[in-house]
Amino acid sequence: MNTVLSRANSLFAFSLSVMAALTFGCFITTAFKDRRVPVDIHVSRENVDDFTGPRERSDLGFITFDLSPIFDWNVKQLFLYLSAEYATRNNALNQVVLWDKIVLRGESTKLTLRDMKSKYFFFDDGNGLRANKNITLTLSWNVVPNAGILPLVAGHGHVSLPFPESYETTRSY
Repeated sequence: MNTVLSRANSLFAFSLSVMAALTFGCFITTAFKDRRVPVDIHVSRENVDDFTGPRERSDLGFITFDLSPIFDWNVKQLFLYLSAEYATRNNALNQVVLWDKIVLRGESTKLTLRDMKSKYFFFDDGNGLRANKNITLTLSWNVVPNAGILPLVAGHGHVSLPFPESYETTRSY
């Protein structure tokens, strides 16, 4: 009546049910945790990158913050990214990602990045960056858990800066 295959099937189904319950327990213990930390962002120059010339003319800045409150036993990795938000006549909100980094569990939890250059081009479709008085840099991150949802978190702290009326041009020799 109860063959070896039916008993193995019952044991497998019970094991999957127990694993599902444990995974849900893992998720629920960290589902309501606040994953925001204070972020300190500074920009040393407010010049727009000129990607036609040498890279040493890029904007430089630094970011300092501590990741240790974010990491717990349910966090596998963090995907960090710095974005610039600004408004133009055509669009109420424009967002451009300037830099990103993946931080794995076990790496250093204190992140201090100095003299950072933008990793991606900072372009606008029109002339929305020129003479824009409110460009806000924000550091955000996605938490990649072992089990559960992927929350998108914005850090406490941002910096707003104006862009110049005219752009610098490089000289070709």
